[in-house]
Amino acid sequence: MPSPTAPEETGRARPVEVGTGGHRPGIDGLRAVAVLLVAAYHIWLGRVSGGVDVFLMLTGLLVTSSLLRAATGGGIRYGAFLARLAARLLPTAALVVLFTLAGTWLFLPQTQWREAPGGAVAALLGHTNWRLALDSVDYLARDGVPDPFQHFWSLAVQWQFYLVWPALVAGAVLLARRAGRDPRRPLLWALAAVFALSLAYSVVVTRVNQPWAYFDTGARVWEPALGGLVALLLPLLNPGRRTRLALGWAGLAALVLCGVLLQVSTAFPGFAALWPTLAAAAVIAAASPAGGAVGADRLLSSRPLRYLGSISYALYLWHWPVLVFYLAATGRELATPQGGAAVLAVSVLAAAATTPLADRLAARGRGAGRRAVLRGTAVAVACLLPTLGAAGAWAGAQAAERTRWDTLLADGTSYPGAAVSDGAAAAPGTPVYPPVSLAAEDAPATYADGCNQTTMDSEVLVCEYGSPDPERTVALVGGSHAAHWFPALEVIAVENDWRLVNIVKGACLFTDAPQVYKGEPYTSCAEWNRGVMEELRRLRPDTVFTTGTTTSLDASAGFGEEQVVDGYTDRWRELGEWGIEVVAVRDTPRFGFDVPGCLAGADPADAGACTTGPEKSLAPVSPLEEAALPANVTALDLTDLFCEPDVCRPVIGNVLVYWDASHIGATFMRTLAPELERRWTLAERR
Repeated sequence: MPSPTAPEETGRARPVEVGTGGHRPGIDGLRAVAVLLVAAYHIWLGRVSGGVDVFLMLTGLLVTSSLLRAATGGGIRYGAFLARLAARLLPTAALVVLFTLAGTWLFLPQTQWREAPGGAVAALLGHTNWRLALDSVDYLARDGVPDPFQHFWSLAVQWQFYLVWPALVAGAVLLARRAGRDPRRPLLWALAAVFALSLAYSVVVTRVNQPWAYFDTGARVWEPALGGLVALLLPLLNPGRRTRLALGWAGLAALVLCGVLLQVSTAFPGFAALWPTLAAAAVIAAASPAGGAVGADRLLSSRPLRYLGSISYALYLWHWPVLVFYLAATGRELATPQGGAAVLAVSVLAAAATTPLADRLAARGRGAGRRAVLRGTAVAVACLLPTLGAAGAWAGAQAAERTRWDTLLADGTSYPGAAVSDGAAAAPGTPVYPPVSLAAEDAPATYADGCNQTTMDSEVLVCEYGSPDPERTVALVGGSHAAHWFPALEVIAVENDWRLVNIVKGACLFTDAPQVYKGEPYTSCAEWNRGVMEELRRLRPDTVFTTGTTTSLDASAGFGEEQVVDGYTDRWRELGEWGIEVVAVRDTPRFGFDVPGCLAGADPADAGACTTGPEKSLAPVSPLEEAALPANVTALDLTDLFCEPDVCRPVIGNVLVYWDASHIGATFMRTLAPELERRWTLAERR
């Protein structure tokens, strides 16, 4: 997000002093270019531009300069520093968060309501980046649904930077004073060390897990460190006129083209993020304190760009929710030229209206005395309380809604679910459970317990449920399509005094055959599978329950039509040599679209809405019937509980079957437990 000016300044364009090199024209214009790139790429191209990296670099440049001046003057007053920042940043942020909460309720489907209060709190308290990082490694996190709060991740990174940077600058200045040296040299070495270490970490973690790295503060802190280095080195640079011209225009062109030539969202941060940050550094280095007739800084110093730069912080915060609500209201994935222009115009108007208000509030936090600290803190608290209160009220309403639904669900006759096929009647007119707004909470309890391994890690997590002295031990093993059988197995385990062992990893099939995840070799899955066999050899359960086929609609997963995947039968045969029985259940059908999201926008009177055909993901005949199965394998096919011969419905017996596009909800799974047990028992007797 756009970097604010130095803490003692307001949001309006004012001369920016960098290091001791005097005023550098065009920094406000550079902020304007960066925020326009961010907005334009989001609005019309649906991708990332690299502009946020420029904001992070400029944050380091401006804040390092400001802190160095303070440290070599009267000293850094940490409380005053944070109070000024809070008074500057929180008024606009709080207004945008309130607007986003209201817009989510008005324009977004109910499936996104559940996350809204948490998103608002994360945005205001500065941990949106970690919230998104955790979602990035969550295999079950919803894809393709824009989070109206997600752009606050860069503000969170900046807040975390602000918390530690004063100590770094103060420490370097203190060391310099004790040694009787110019404080710039130890600060330069300190920033160089932070830059090198963070960049090295960024390169490594980007290669290993790029989605996580994108939001990781440690993988981003080299960007503000680079800005600090630029601030310290600028006074030493005095390029000639031709060099300035070349540097300025080349840097500006490189910055504008970055998002066109690089896929920023999948390549950054790492080495690739050096492109926009060094391009911006070149533009700053090329700017002449005396101005230039034809240099890039001449363009960047123009009044329109300087004005846009002065409202860039607010413009960045406003443009994303306005875009998200426009897309939701129009049902589009990208804006039309005219619609996008309207989104940008509304965002600019909102930024222009809110920036002066924020400036007036920020002025109350200026100064270094205790009174200024108290005033700045009061402004921050006054902004936080009503916004956090609104988020808390919504969260409380959601909790009350869950309690009401739990009461309804206690009446089992109204929600037979899968049992409706056995003669149980579903009460007509009964609302569907879970409601689409709470569907995402209907995942198996093992996810909340942290017992299912993520796609990133390879450690084998083993969790045990049920009897400590069991009649039988069943191990549930496989990927998420094995995991969603847990609620049914848990019901059976409790009723029969069994122990249920959960050993599951997202998107990882129980086989030693090579697997692919998002188009890349799934190495952590292979390592996990090796560890699983070691655990099963140690545990020696009576039975392993796992998926026997796979139904994949995603070509990047490496599978096509429904099949018994290579390596399945070899694994089962090896388990048989250890005396372990295997129950191989046919995979469940996939809808190919988010079922709760579809229902949220469907006409209740349309009985055919949000249905699919079983042939979309299932073979005409279960591949388990045609496979040569080892003697220790029992094959089960419960497809008839999910689909009629020619249609799979999203709701059966008043119970929502799916909580996303392909995973069965825990409530529905519990309703089919009796039939699963009956068929399992019959199959074992044969």
